[in-house]
Order: sequence, then C-alpha cells, then structure tokens
Amino acid sequence: MTRVYLIRHGRPSSSWGGDDLDPGLDTAGHAQARAVAERFMSMPVADRPSRVVSSPLRRCRETAEPTARALDLPLEIDPMFGEIPTPVGLSDAERPAWLHAAFRGTWADIVGDLDYDQWRHDIASALRTYPGAAVFSHFVAINGVVSSLEGDPNVIAFRPDHTSTSAFDVTARGLTLVRRGAEAATGVV
Repeated sequence: MTRVYLIRHGRPSSSWGGDDLDPGLDTAGHAQARAVAERFMSMPVADRPSRVVSSPLRRCRETAEPTARALDLPLEIDPMFGEIPTPVGLSDAERPAWLHAAFRGTWADIVGDLDYDQWRHDIASALRTYPGAAVFSHFVAINGVVSSLEGDPNVIAFRPDHTSTSAFDVTARGLTLVRRGAEAATGVV
C-alpha cells in the first residue's frame, strides 16, 4: 500500500505550557484513540495500515497504542514526528509565547537556531519513507507537511482537530495530499 495516514494525537490531559511537559491523554483523548483504531479496523484488510509509527511524546504514543494493538503491529517511535524543536536557551515557560508568535507568521519567520522552513520539508520527506503506515504526530508537524506540499509559507495551513486523520499517497514523484483531516474550531490548537 502506498497510502500513509498522518494522525494528530488525541486530546491531552493538559495543554502546552501547562505543568506537565509530556502529558498523556485525558478521558476523551483515550476514547478518541480507541475510535481511530476502530476506524482503521473497519477498513478492508488490504487498505489497513501495515505499520504504526509515533512521535516519542506520550500523548502520541497513547493515541497510537490502540491502533497498534488492534492491527497486531509493533509501535515504532520516530522522533522526526515530534513537536517543533524549541530554540536552544528558550525555557519551558517561554515556549508558549514563542509558539504563539510562530503561529502568526511564516515558516521562514520563526525565530530560533534552526531552519524551520527546512524542518517542515524534512518532515514531509520522512513521511514519504513510511508507505502503508499510520503515523501519529502533532499539530505543528502536521501543518509542516501540509504547508510543504501545498507551497503555503504560513505555519498554520489548517487546524487539524484531535485525532484528525490526513491521507497522503507515496508515489515515485513524491508525496501527494489526498485529503486533509477534520479541522478543529477556529482558535483551538
């Protein structure tokens, strides 16, 4: 199968900038994770993911685990699908303000010690190496892939809701967006 699914994690028990730097899922998030697994299991066997990949962060792993169990597949961890890297020297307390500023601009405008425009292209390239996979990731990383493929310079190309599932095809020419996942209400991240 050449289809690859990119799924945002379920609703976390706390948001970024909260007390827990690596929150798991809340009750609704666990229900969302089970619903993702059920959606994949309702697909014809030939169309189901053949791999399950996750960001190393807990909210993604907890979202991916029911799918891995249902499909009887190991859960693979790939740090490339983690959160957007925080600039060196920026404290955890400063990260939320930095993210809010980044969300209002373009990839090239993000202040930091990394080329964030290149980072988004690297995520799209990494996704291409997982044909047949269900990849569980984060709001900004998903926006990185979508904006890279659509040529959109804005950090927020769309607002994937919790467990929103975007579909891509891997072809000899690259990665193609088949459909965006469900969007969250405006203002919700």
